Order: sequence, then structure tokens, then C-alpha cells
Amino acid sequence: MKQDESNFLSAEIVFPVDFNDCDPMKIVWHGNYIHYFERVRCALLDKIGYGYIAMEESGYLFPVTEVRVKYVKSLRFGDFCRAKATLVEWENMIQMKFELFNDKTGELTTRGTVNQMCVDAKSGESLFSCPSCFTDKVKAQLNRGNV
Repeated sequence: MKQDESNFLSAEIVFPVDFNDCDPMKIVWHGNYIHYFERVRCALLDKIGYGYIAMEESGYLFPVTEVRVKYVKSLRFGDFCRAKATLVEWENMIQMKFELFNDKTGELTTRGTVNQMCVDAKSGESLFSCPSCFTDKVKAQLNRGNV
């Protein structure tokens, strides 16, 4: 459900850029930005109360169906990344918007979106709406003002 952006649920985490995330030039290898999206996506799902363990226990899976990334500026070894995930759709699928920043300078380094569809874990059937066990948790967080 798309809403006024001030009502979106979001989460932020800060972490150091590890040496093993970088290429020989000490710049974060492009594929690791997706890993950074995943780290903050987990933080947002945990905030909602529907992390991957809860998903599995509820009988639903949410495989990724689309990833979009715009690289703006590189993160480097020694930087700290501030990663933000924002839930922008949760009725028909899970769609999150991501922004990665250099925590020291505040500069935007990367932005993107990830879409996940709902699948019934037992039957493998694709569902075209999210189950109430997820949407009810989102609505509860929004009603509490935990945006």
C-alpha cells in the first residue's frame, strides 16, 4: 500500500566497510551493495516483527523478484555505511527502497529498490497479495507511529 512518505516504516543501521567487501582498489565491490541492502532489510523486517524466521514459521516465503541499484558514489575501506530501508509497498508484495550513505560525510552513495513476492511455502503457489499475518504487523507499527 503506497502512502504519504512520512508514514512509511523505515530502519537504519550503521556498520564499518570491511576489507573483505572491497576490490583491490579498496572500493566496495559493486555486488556487495546488495548485501548491504539485505542487512538493513533484515533490520526493518525485525522491527516489523516479521523477520525471516517468522516468515517461515507463518508458512510464507518472499523470494526476491527484482533488484534495482543506482551507484552514485563509492564506499571505501575504512568508511562507515549508514543504510536505510523504507517499506513502500506491503499489500500486493514487499517493496523496499534503500539508501546507503557515507556516515561520516552524509553523502548518498547508493540507492535502490527490491521487490519480493509472496509464495505459499507448502504448495509453492505464487500469491498476489501479502498475508494478513504480515500486513497486520505493518499496520500495527504504523498505528503506533513507529515509522
